[in-house]
Amino acid sequence: MTASDLKDFLDEKVALYNHPNFIETDPIQIPHQFSIKEDIEIAGFLAATIAWGNRKMIINNAKKMMAAMGNSPYDFVMSHSEEQLEAIENFVHRTFNGQDFVGFIKGLQHIYQNHNGLEAVFSADNLTMQQTISHFKQLFFEIPHLARTEKHISDPLNGSAAKRINMYLRWMVRNDNKGVDLGIWKSIAPAKLSCPLDVHSGNVARKVNLLTRKQNDAKALAELDENLRKLDPIDPVKYDFALFGLGVFEGF
Repeated sequence: MTASDLKDFLDEKVALYNHPNFIETDPIQIPHQFSIKEDIEIAGFLAATIAWGNRKMIINNAKKMMAAMGNSPYDFVMSHSEEQLEAIENFVHRTFNGQDFVGFIKGLQHIYQNHNGLEAVFSADNLTMQQTISHFKQLFFEIPHLARTEKHISDPLNGSAAKRINMYLRWMVRNDNKGVDLGIWKSIAPAKLSCPLDVHSGNVARKVNLLTRKQNDAKALAELDENLRKLDPIDPVKYDFALFGLGVFEGF
């Protein structure tokens, strides 16, 4: 397959899966339930944080997180009581438990109170997106927290592909009027984004020769990003729809 043929093939798959029908089977439906910017970005961040494993379970547990916050995520983050935090301590999604949930609420409050919110932290001009994710993790855990909670935010500078947080950034930044990605952050160019690399997208990327590295790690992500930017330097991460769709829905 020539480079031109590959681009045509993947563009066709992007058009197929970057469609509102995609939302009903994907955790992106959680932030789509909200209309206030801060609610959208907090709901998206929490849903993306637990986005590993069975997709139905992810969506159901993300809905439980929203309900536990009275379906007002920003208000809960900024003005919760100790009793309300105690009430969410029985939450569990795989290895993310109620104590982690409480830690994330406090970390988010710290980001909004002391660092001007999520978009401001991720909008650092002088850093790559992967450096920004690492910096965000440092800021998020500046306050007292349980050591176990740190594992739920990946650090690309420690070799992680940071799939979930790169997926979250795609949700917040891309705005192509297709109705899937929310595109509420205007201060970050889609060209800066990295593809959410997981088992599905990685396997498909290898089959179409976009990726040679065997591990799904930070080095693999850098290789994949470089090749996707050759296909579309302005919006490389749109190809996540093609790679994911081919892997999950078509067993490519």
